[in-house]
Amino acid sequence: MPAPSDTTNDSTRPRIGILTSGGDCPGLNAVIRGVVKSAYRLGFETLGFVGGFEGLVDPVRYRVLTPQNTSGILVQGGTILGSTNRGRFGVTVGKDTKLSLPEPLIEAVRQTFEETKLQGLICVGGDGSLSIALELHRAGLPVVGVPKTIDNDLSCTAFTFGFDSAVNCATDALDRLHTTASSHDRVMVLEVMGRHAGWIALHAGIAGGGDVILIPEIPWTLEGIIAKIDDRRRMGKEFTLIVVAEGAELPGGGTVNREAEQTGRQTRLGGIGVELTEQLAQRIDQDIRCVVLGHLQRGGGPTNFDRVLATQLGAHAVRLVMQKRFGEMVCYQPPQIDSVPIAQAVGELRRVPHDSSAVAAARAMGISFGDSMDYVNPFLPD
Repeated sequence: MPAPSDTTNDSTRPRIGILTSGGDCPGLNAVIRGVVKSAYRLGFETLGFVGGFEGLVDPVRYRVLTPQNTSGILVQGGTILGSTNRGRFGVTVGKDTKLSLPEPLIEAVRQTFEETKLQGLICVGGDGSLSIALELHRAGLPVVGVPKTIDNDLSCTAFTFGFDSAVNCATDALDRLHTTASSHDRVMVLEVMGRHAGWIALHAGIAGGGDVILIPEIPWTLEGIIAKIDDRRRMGKEFTLIVVAEGAELPGGGTVNREAEQTGRQTRLGGIGVELTEQLAQRIDQDIRCVVLGHLQRGGGPTNFDRVLATQLGAHAVRLVMQKRFGEMVCYQPPQIDSVPIAQAVGELRRVPHDSSAVAAARAMGISFGDSMDYVNPFLPD
C-alpha cells in the first residue's frame, strides 16, 4: 500500500483516514484541511484515500496528508483526493432503493484498516456515501461521517457545505440574466440542480429576484406560470425570470432525463428547462430563452460561509474519532456543530416543506410556484 514518494509515514503517530465520495462540490478541500490540521495537533497522522471508497480496496491508494502538503487548499474547489459515485460501492440507486455491500468487499476494507492501522475513517459524502459509511460501521469498522451535498437535502443538518456556493453561482446567473431579460423583454428560464429537493432553486430564486420558482416538492402547471407572466405584463413588466430545479416534475408527471434509465445507478436528470421553454413558446407571444447551469454549480472555490462550515465539520469529525463516537455524523445545528447517528441522517431526504418560512416569504412577495396557491398571501389571517 505505497504512499507517494513526496510524503513520509510517521510510525510514531496513530492514524486516521479520510475520503471524499459522491459528486464534488466547493468546500471538500476545506474539510480535508480542517481534518489534517486538527488531527496533526492532536498527534494523529492522516491518510487520504484516493478516489472515494474505491481507494480502500484493491488497488489501495492513499496519500499521507500533512499541514505542509495541504497548505493553500482552503480556497480550492473540487477535492485533492478525487471522488466517484460509481464502482463497487454503489449503495444507493435512485430515490428509495438501498443495496447492501457484499461481505467480501467489507472484508477487503477491514483488511485495509488492519494493514494501515487506522484508528478511524472520516467519510465525507451525501446520502448514498453515508449509507456506505453506515454499512461499514454496522460491520464493526470505526467510521464517522461528514455531510456533503450541494442539494442541501441531507436530514439532521441545517445546511451542508457546498450548498451556499451553488446558490451563489445560481444567484449570480440570475443577476446577469435580469439585465439581458429586461433589455429585450424576454422570459428567461434558468435550470439549476436539485434532483429530489428544490433548496437551490428556492434560495437562488429569492436571492436573485426570480419571478417563478419551480421545485420538485410543489406541483405546478403551465397555466400557473403563464398567469404570472401575464400579471407582470399588466403591471408594465415585460420580462420574467423563471428558476426551475432539474428534478421538478412535469404537470403530467415524470421528470425530464438526459438518458434512458439504467440498472445500477441513478438516471442523469436534465432538460426540464428546455422542455419548459419549448412548451411556453407554443403558448405565449414573447421571446423566451433557456440557460442550464449544470456543473458550473459544482465548480470553483467555496464561499466564505462554506469555508467556515466545512472547516468546522472537519475539525469536529476528528473530535468524534478522538472520543470514539463511531457511527455518528457531524451536523450543523445553528449556531453549534453537533453530531447524530448516521442512521438518522440517511434514507430519507430533507425536502422543502410546502409551509416552510422561505416558501411563505416568497409567496408573500408575489413569487409564483406555478400552483393554485399563488394568489394566497400566507401572512394574512385565515
